[in-house]
Amino acid sequence: MKRISIAGVGAIALIATIPFVNQIPGVANIWQSGSAIAQNTKYQGQVQLRLDAEKQVIEKDQQGKQTKKWQALKGQAVVQPGDVLRYTLSSENKNAHPVKNLTLNQPIPKGMVYVLKSASVDANPEAKITYSIDDGRSFVENPTVKITLPNGKVETQSAPANAYTHIRLKLPSVGAKSIVKASYQVQVR
Repeated sequence: MKRISIAGVGAIALIATIPFVNQIPGVANIWQSGSAIAQNTKYQGQVQLRLDAEKQVIEKDQQGKQTKKWQALKGQAVVQPGDVLRYTLSSENKNAHPVKNLTLNQPIPKGMVYVLKSASVDANPEAKITYSIDDGRSFVENPTVKITLPNGKVETQSAPANAYTHIRLKLPSVGAKSIVKASYQVQVR
């Protein structure tokens, strides 16, 4: 098993790169919510960032129908291969002025696979989500890879879920005294 902890790191300026999840070998998985502060030097304001993790729990009701629920991971929590986790990143602008051009980078933890098309941003239709398959060096909306077919022909295909290494959220504006939430899912390998 791997020991995983969530810790926050903030950045100063208009770009915040937030690597919240680090993996450390160990006996149990430990999940802790993290928060960080990103400052916008133009407005001398603050954006508080918070990352929460939840585990998908599938239950059967009395009729045998399956329902999916999300259980917050707090303190010590053990996850198993195949478990689906949802991370929610909250960006709160505590300033009386909007914060412009906030970029948040979130790594996909080692030992986990991004669940394709699970990333979303609430209450911000202008937000843009891009992905990296090269450890955060470049980001695109739809990553692709070149595959050599048995006949020798090289074909470009959508990158598989296990190739994703980072998610980038670009928020053109975070309104004054407002909160923007983004979420994405990963599956434990």
